[in-house]
Amino acid sequence: MLEKIAEWDRNTFIYLNSLGIEEYDVFWSTVTNITTWIPLFILFFILIWIKYPKKEALLMTFTVFILVGFILGITDLTKEFVARLRPNNNEEIKTIIRILRSPSSYSFFSGHASSSFSITTLVFLFLRPKYNWAWVFFVWPLLFATSRIYLGVHYPIDIIVGAIVGILSALLFYKLHRRFIIPYLASTRPL
Repeated sequence: MLEKIAEWDRNTFIYLNSLGIEEYDVFWSTVTNITTWIPLFILFFILIWIKYPKKEALLMTFTVFILVGFILGITDLTKEFVARLRPNNNEEIKTIIRILRSPSSYSFFSGHASSSFSITTLVFLFLRPKYNWAWVFFVWPLLFATSRIYLGVHYPIDIIVGAIVGILSALLFYKLHRRFIIPYLASTRPL
């Protein structure tokens, strides 16, 4: 069973990576760069601070930052434990794929996928009661994570598992926020 999944993963990666067109290399290289998305992060926090009281917005912001630290830590630990080579470092396929970046760290699971899906999911959960169009934010993690296949640095399973870990982590932090921070805010409001 694991062999079949690994074979599907490898073959799907090779196929998707081969769809790359040189004219789009700059686009995907820009999309994969975290600094490209700084305006979106600023928008996330502006929207939170516009719609929520200052104390609540501050605690939501704090929850997002704690989640980011958590997801970066769990991603790095998993990469070191699993130690899966990235496609660009895999001798069997690196001569037949398009490689636009050459990181030397491990591949499983994608930090781009886990961090972008975790941040977006948590911000979405905070903002969906205030903005019915907040689902649009998921365009970011979809593009951000997909770029990793195009660049030749992640297999599809890396992306899928990273997205799942990110979403589940965000759900956990949202529940923790509702369980511990919302009651704290209610207890500090004047009567």
